[in-house]
Amino acid sequence: MSYTLLSSPLQGFTDFVFRNAQQKFFGGIDTYYAPYIRFNRKMIIKGSYQRDLNPEVNTSLELIPQVMTADVEHFLFVIKYIQSLGYTELNWNLGCPYPMVTNSGMGSGLICNTEKIDHILDRAHSETDVTISMKMRLGYENSNEILEAFPILEKYPLKNVAIHARLGKQLYKGGVDLEAFQKCVDVAKHTLYYNGDITTVAQFKTLRERFPSINHFMIGRGLIADPFLPSMIKADTTDYPVDRWDIFREFHDTIYTQYDAMLSGPTPIKMKMLGFWEFFSQSTHNPQKVYKAIKKAGNPVKYRQAVGEIIAAQKRQLKA
Repeated sequence: MSYTLLSSPLQGFTDFVFRNAQQKFFGGIDTYYAPYIRFNRKMIIKGSYQRDLNPEVNTSLELIPQVMTADVEHFLFVIKYIQSLGYTELNWNLGCPYPMVTNSGMGSGLICNTEKIDHILDRAHSETDVTISMKMRLGYENSNEILEAFPILEKYPLKNVAIHARLGKQLYKGGVDLEAFQKCVDVAKHTLYYNGDITTVAQFKTLRERFPSINHFMIGRGLIADPFLPSMIKADTTDYPVDRWDIFREFHDTIYTQYDAMLSGPTPIKMKMLGFWEFFSQSTHNPQKVYKAIKKAGNPVKYRQAVGEIIAAQKRQLKA
C-alpha cells in the first residue's frame, strides 16, 4: 500500500521560507500544512499570515491553510479569505497543546466541547463549499474526549482527521499513546492520519506495521530536526547522502539569508535561528555542544563562524 507524507505545521518554523527550502534541498513531503491563522480581538488577517499564504510564494508545493479558533464568525471569515486566494481546503486546529491556547478554549482545549464543534462545522458546511479537515489530539485531559467527539464529526463530510497521539496536557512530553490511537482507528468513520514522534526511518516502519490501515503520516518536529527524513523514508534507507552536510549548509544559508532580509536587526535573526538550532542540533553528534556554540555566538559574524565550525566538525566525524 502506498503512503503519503505530510508536514505538520509548527508555528514559527514551517512557514513559506522553510517549506520552499525543505522541498528544494530535501523533498519527500507530499503536502504541507501552513501554521495556523489566529485572531486577536480584531477580525483582520495579520500581514505575516498573508505573506505565508500568498500563492506566489507557494507555487511549487501543495499547501493547506489552517485556522485555530473557537469562534464561528472567525472560522467563516477565514474560509472566505483562503478561498479568495484559490485554496479549497481549510484545516481546523484542535491539537495545539499550549496553555495560552487551551485556557482560551481553543486547540486541544476545544475537543471536549462537542456542542461548539458541532455548531462551527454545521455553519461551515451549510454556508460554504470549502473542504474541511481536522488536526486533533487524543483529548486535553484524557483520550475519551476524541472518542466522544467522533459522533459529532461523523455528521460532516470531513476530508480527514489527523491525530497527534498525545494528550494536550502532555504538551510534547512523554511518549505517544498508540493504544489510544488504535481505539480511534477501530471506531472512526473518517480517514485518519497519524501524527507524533516520527523522527527516524525505523520509527516510521514500526508505525506502518502497527497501523496497516493508515496511509497518511504527518511529520512535525522530526522534519525540522532532520530535513532529510522524509526523502529517506521514501527511499527506504538509513544512509544519508555522502554530501549530507554540504546540502544542509546550502539549506541553512538559504533560510538564514531570507529570514535575515525579513527581520530587522541582529537580535531577531539570532532568536529565529536559535529556535531552529534547538531542532537542527538533534541530528548532530553532540547536540548540547552544538546548541551551546550557537547560543554563544553574539553577532552575525560569530554566528556564521559557529555554523561553519559545526559543519566542519560533523564532516570530520563522518571520516573518523
